[in-house]
Amino acid sequence: MTDRYETPLASRYASDYMLKLFSPETRIRTWRRLWVELARAEMELGLPVTAAQVQELEAHVDDIDFELAAAREREVRHDVMAHVYAYGVAAPGAAGIIHLGATSCYVTDNADLILYRDALRYLRGELKKALLLLAQFAERYKSLPTLGYTHYQPAQLVTVGKRATLWMQDLLSDLEELDFVAGGMRFLGCRGTTGTEASFVELFAGDTAKIDEMNRRIAAAFGFDKCFSVCGQTYPRKTDSRILNCLSAIGQSASRFAGDIRLLQHDRQVEEPFGKNQIGSSAMAYKRNPMRCERICSLSRYLMADALNAPLTAAAQWMERTLDDSANRRISLPEGFLCADAVLRLVQNVSDGLHVNEKIVEKTVWEYLPFIATENLLMEGVKRGGDRQALHEKIRQCSMEATARMKQGESCDLIARLAALPDFGMTEAEMLAALAPENYTGRCPEQVDAFLAEIRPLLADVKGGSAEISV
Repeated sequence: MTDRYETPLASRYASDYMLKLFSPETRIRTWRRLWVELARAEMELGLPVTAAQVQELEAHVDDIDFELAAAREREVRHDVMAHVYAYGVAAPGAAGIIHLGATSCYVTDNADLILYRDALRYLRGELKKALLLLAQFAERYKSLPTLGYTHYQPAQLVTVGKRATLWMQDLLSDLEELDFVAGGMRFLGCRGTTGTEASFVELFAGDTAKIDEMNRRIAAAFGFDKCFSVCGQTYPRKTDSRILNCLSAIGQSASRFAGDIRLLQHDRQVEEPFGKNQIGSSAMAYKRNPMRCERICSLSRYLMADALNAPLTAAAQWMERTLDDSANRRISLPEGFLCADAVLRLVQNVSDGLHVNEKIVEKTVWEYLPFIATENLLMEGVKRGGDRQALHEKIRQCSMEATARMKQGESCDLIARLAALPDFGMTEAEMLAALAPENYTGRCPEQVDAFLAEIRPLLADVKGGSAEISV
């Protein structure tokens, strides 16, 4: 519908997988699967639930009547009970045992944990795809000298590939953080209204070992090997903080990567992909705006800000639970995942199509190489009998004069100025011979090789190319 607001994360940016994962259909189907596993565990542990009832519930996991549930929710003002009712209509023989002993958070919180766990696993794959594409770029340009920058001012030379490993290292850190967060996730289980499991103490006639076994079985059915040791009605909201902090970290790395590309594109050294029929500006037809990288920075800013929601919510949990987390979490967690997904898709797309204008890179190097080479010239001058402090002062004076000349649009004449001084004991030809760019990149190629060798096993199973973006 075009007369209703729709989040751009859904209509423009996120992947089909993530949109499906956080869809109402997947969420409610997960609720129903939780009800099935609860009934199964209760049956196997001796509660009055029959195999036929479990089978009936299983048979109707997918036929969800959303209209019936919505009508019921308008009447009872409770989304979980509305879906209990709709499930009971679909499976009338099991209607009486659906949700037996449980509270709403059994389905809402456990389903969230399942969805978040699956979303983190998906993002892990997307991170690895981005790393692989950047690894290929770093390998290709590991030895290409380029001007380095500190304070965004010209500094010593690096290589294009070495710079890419800096972006990769940030993303690798995010992958490690994601693995830590996902690896530490636990299941809530079926713990009751205040986390005391009092309902099940009654149902199992005080046999608490059966309660523990029930929770183990339900958790295992969804791929979790541990439940939280203690909880209130909900799982600890600190878990959400860890998740959104992890997603925020992805945004931080992506924004740094895209920001660097935007700066380099301004200097025409490196450019993001630009479509054959792409329009850069509605007024200025010649423009090649870095819109993909700008979008990465824009979405990453939203993602980093979104991460503030979870700690504020975690800090406001009153005793065993409060409901003021619900509306916030319905928005902040799914949209955080959709946004992180969109950001990584864009990072892949840009990484796969990065274009290096090698002649511009070379020209920029040569513009500043005489200044960069002065440290080597200083050491050579000392070897030839010069005074280190005196030579340093001569270099400083000549550098300021050459810079002033360049600011007037003239070419750099630093080498000629230095060669004219007898203090260095070197001819201009000898000085120019020292200006081989590859001699000023230090260990860059070696560092790239070492870094890629370290992460190559991690990327061995990555398949598929970069993500396509439609707009």
